[in-house]
Amino acid sequence: MAGLEAFEARLAGLITALEPPARRPLARQIAIGLRRSEARRIAAQTNPDGRPFEPRKPTLRKAKGKIKRQMFAKLRTSKWMQVESSADAAVVTFAAQVQAMARVHHYGLRDRVSRRGGPEVQYPARRLLGFNAENIAAIEAQIIEHLSR
Repeated sequence: MAGLEAFEARLAGLITALEPPARRPLARQIAIGLRRSEARRIAAQTNPDGRPFEPRKPTLRKAKGKIKRQMFAKLRTSKWMQVESSADAAVVTFAAQVQAMARVHHYGLRDRVSRRGGPEVQYPARRLLGFNAENIAAIEAQIIEHLSR
């Protein structure tokens, strides 16, 4: 997180030159860019540090019942991965209906497989949201491009 604090300090000087009404569209643009980047990374099944997600556990079923979909296919859509922005912040968050499920996968918590009476399972941590060097460079570029207008 030390790198993130240094990044924040570098950008503070640039952003303070803008008035709050001018910062709002910039924050929205940054949040939308972050959402796209995070959705692409989730589709690639990788953590923010570049490591691949831990795969699903193998099932005891035959190939007929095999899971054929990628993990988090719907979660990365704009319906569930939402942006919030103000003059002071740009946030990528999950919709309230899926926050609990996203939290379980993000932190690797214990949860029931199905709502009613399913077995309780320890899920591996799969970081759904997080900063990496690519995100930081993209945000810096967006801010510099916005200020140069």
